[in-house]
This record gives sequence, C-alpha cells and structure tokens, in this order.
Amino acid sequence: MEQKLKSGFSFNEDDLITFQEGLFGFEEFKRFLPVSVEENSDAVLSLQSVEDENLSFIIMNPFLLKEDYIPQLSEADKKALGVEDDEELAYYVLCVARTPSEESTVNLKCPVVVNPNTRQARQVILEKGAYGFRHTLKELSEEYMDKEGASC
Repeated sequence: MEQKLKSGFSFNEDDLITFQEGLFGFEEFKRFLPVSVEENSDAVLSLQSVEDENLSFIIMNPFLLKEDYIPQLSEADKKALGVEDDEELAYYVLCVARTPSEESTVNLKCPVVVNPNTRQARQVILEKGAYGFRHTLKELSEEYMDKEGASC
C-alpha cells in the first residue's frame, strides 16, 4: 500500500529500512526512507525519517570516497543483521554538510550497514581499521588524487 509523506514523497513499506536500535543519538527513530540525491545513483542518499519529517541525514557510499575502505563487522553485528558474510551488506557513512562542500565531513568509524534482503539496518562502531569519526571530503579527495598520481 502506497503512503505519502507531507513533503510529497510517495513510498511503500517495502521501500523503508528499519533500524531496530535507531541511529546513535536518535534511537527513538526506527523507520527511514532512503532517497537518491542524484537519479539512479546510490552515491549520495537522503535518509528521511518517516516518523519525523523534520529529521533526515545525508549518507554516502564510502567506497566511492575511500577506495581501500574495508569495514569489518563484529560477529554480533552480523548476527543482528541476519548475515554470516558481511559482503552481502550495503554500507553508507553519515555526512555532515558544510560550506564550502569540501569541508563537509564523513564518519568512517560508524557506518550505517543495510541488509538489502531484509531491509534491516544498523549503525555500527568498527573496532578494526584506522578510521576516524570525522574525515573531510577534501582530505579524502586529496588522498585519492595522491594515490592516482593525478593533480588538479
């Protein structure tokens, strides 16, 4: 059955992702609608709460930002998401938008992880890997440019 947000977005229950424990700091909000910022792309999404239309987050595909990003989930996180192999999952990082945009930051330490089969999601804290809570887009793009040997 199609539902509609006040903002005009139409969605079906199957479109939603559900966080059993909510996002860190927003534990009371469980149901979100991922909306592509760019048509037919999952690089940047708006994660819109259907419980409070004033609440949304920008999430980004971390593998497009950091080629060597290798999140390793704990067994407890895998179990909570209903998988044995974490390669079955989709990963996103929360972005804090700033002006200028290259000063925007992403949290590589605490990704949002989605089981695309069940639409269950969880924000996790990665115990392994040297990832921080705040990486600027500028820092990540410079790291990419240095690796590729390109310059602007």
